Amino acid sequence: MKKALITGINGQDGSYLTELLLEKGYEVHGILKRNSVAENQTARLDDVYSTIKDNLYYADMTDMASLVRVLQEVQPDEIYNLAAQSHVRISFDQPIYTSQTVAIGTMNLLEGIRLICPGVRMYQASSSEMFGNSFDEDGFQRETTPMNPTSPYGCAKVFGYNLVRNYRNSYNLFLSNGILFNHESPRRGTNFVTNKVVKEAVKIKNGLSDKLLLGNLDATRDWGHSKDYVNCMWLILQHDKPDDFVCSTGISHSVKDLCDYVFTKLDLDYRDYVGIDEKYFRPEELNDLKGDCTKSQNILSWKHEYTFESMLDEMIAYQKKLYMK
Repeated sequence: MKKALITGINGQDGSYLTELLLEKGYEVHGILKRNSVAENQTARLDDVYSTIKDNLYYADMTDMASLVRVLQEVQPDEIYNLAAQSHVRISFDQPIYTSQTVAIGTMNLLEGIRLICPGVRMYQASSSEMFGNSFDEDGFQRETTPMNPTSPYGCAKVFGYNLVRNYRNSYNLFLSNGILFNHESPRRGTNFVTNKVVKEAVKIKNGLSDKLLLGNLDATRDWGHSKDYVNCMWLILQHDKPDDFVCSTGISHSVKDLCDYVFTKLDLDYRDYVGIDEKYFRPEELNDLKGDCTKSQNILSWKHEYTFESMLDEMIAYQKKLYMK
């Protein structure tokens, strides 16, 4: 039985990845960052909590000693590094904390791996935010596209991405980057734009709200489903050698498109309810993201089960159970 260790196990991706690995027969261990309200911190893991509750550990990416302790105890075969301050807009408000968790945290984990378990395979959650407004002539971003991040989060992710490549080459470690484009689900935090739109639209439909304030409606993103993307993470670590892969859908939609689809599904016109609030604009905007995942499809045989529309349908159905009369 393989043992996997997931940092950030209680996040959106961590919870879906846990379910996937358990289905594949893994013994799954996970790192939690302490939350003052303990009842909330494992909510996404409710369906599997009884199976993994004895394999959860308190640690923090900024505390290398805590990471070393967990690595020594678990001795994993695979590590999935998903922990981060992952909200891009908030990274402008908390740039130092974001850099410490995302960049220095990755270094702490890599040093722990080098010293404790150099035979492990590690997946690093890299991000499309690393590209910023840089794209190739065909309008896509791929593994070879220059990186020009436009946020502290993106900058920190580039640091972590390059550390993984450096440690891989310097110490002959099995370290791989997954450059994931935006991916969502009903488990997405409601301060991220997709679930924010879905939640507020359902509340408006039910008379519980009357306005939704957003930032840049013209920004476009390549949105997929977290379930598809955690499968790509797993495939990356099953490959015969460490490498870097883009995970994306290759189709981008604007925030305006997102609003139009969600409100229309609820028989509403988004233009009657959606407004602009400048506080949601980024100091430096990232206008467009669209990924080319040809390498993942050809080498890993990765494929999508969800479309943009089926993903949103699932998110709408989930929120309707919470708010619809």
